Amino acid sequence: MLSGLEKQPFDPNLLVGFDKADDAGVYRLRDDLALVQTLDFFTPIVDDPFDYGRIAALNSINDVWAMGGTPITAMAITCFPKKGVDFSILTEIMRGGLSVLTQNKVALVGGHSVDNEQIMFGYSVTGVIDPIKVATNAGAQLDDVIILTKPIGTGVISTGIKRAKASAEVVAESLATMLTPGKYAAEAISKFGVRGATDVTGFALFGHAWEMACASGVTIEIDSARVPLINGALELAARGLLTSGDRTNREYVGAEVEAASTVDPNLVKLFYDPQTAGGLLLSISQEKAEDLLAELRQNYPRAEIIGRVIERGAKAIIVR
Repeated sequence: MLSGLEKQPFDPNLLVGFDKADDAGVYRLRDDLALVQTLDFFTPIVDDPFDYGRIAALNSINDVWAMGGTPITAMAITCFPKKGVDFSILTEIMRGGLSVLTQNKVALVGGHSVDNEQIMFGYSVTGVIDPIKVATNAGAQLDDVIILTKPIGTGVISTGIKRAKASAEVVAESLATMLTPGKYAAEAISKFGVRGATDVTGFALFGHAWEMACASGVTIEIDSARVPLINGALELAARGLLTSGDRTNREYVGAEVEAASTVDPNLVKLFYDPQTAGGLLLSISQEKAEDLLAELRQNYPRAEIIGRVIERGAKAIIVR
C-alpha cells in the first residue's frame, strides 16, 4: 500500500520513518532530543473492559519502549457504537487505559471517538529519547544473539476465550503476560547499549524477526525449543484455535522462512500467531548477552535467548 505513495522529501531530522517497518517513528528536535511517535488500536481480546483498556494502553506504549524511549503523552482512539452497548463499558475501557497511563507517568492529553458497530480502542503515544540511544530493528549485528523477553501465545488464547475453549488458568497467564510492561526492557536497552530491538505484536514472532533480519541485512536463526510459550497455547494451536493473523502473517513473511522438518508444526503455528502487548526481541553481542538476560529476568522471568544472527543467506529466518 505504501509503495504506491510518492517518495517523501528528504528530511535529515527524520531518523526513523516507515521505510523499515519499525515500531515507532523518531524525529530529531535537537542534537540531544528526539520525539518517538506511534499509534495502535485493536478490537477486544478479553472479556473484561477494564483489562481490555489496560492491555490496549500497554500495547501502544510498548512501541516507544521498544525504541528505548520514554513515553510522555497519549491520545485515545475509540470506536464505539452509539446504540446497543451501554456507555458504562466505554467508561471501564477508558478507566483501565488511564490506570496504565498514570502508573507509567504518561499524560492523557485528549483523543478522538467514532461511532462504529465494532468496538476498537488504543492510543497514539509520544515519547522522547536521546537520538544517539535509539534502538531500531535495523540494529542486529553479525554474531549477535537474539533474546525474547516474554512468552508467546496470546493470539490463540484470545481465540480460545472467544470460543470458550481456554481454561481460567491459561487466560490468567496470558493476561499477566500482556500486562507486564516493556519499560523494564527499555531501561535494560539503555543500560546495555542495545541497538537492535523490536516488539513482537501483530506480525508475530516470525513477522517481526523477518523485519529485523531484512532491515539489518542478516539472517536470524531461531532455536524453536528455546522459544518461551504461555502454558496452554500449544494445545490450543493444536486444536486449530488460530486467529486470522495466522494466514495473513504467512502471506506477509512469504517464502522467507525455512523450518526444519523436525520442528513441531503446531509450534510453527505459534510463531505465526499475532501477539498483543508482546515481548521485545533484542539483538545483542554474545559478550553482553548473559548479563542482559540476568537483568531482564528480574522482571521477565521467562526471558530467553532464542537464537542468533548469522550472515544473510537464502532465507531471512531459519528455524532449528
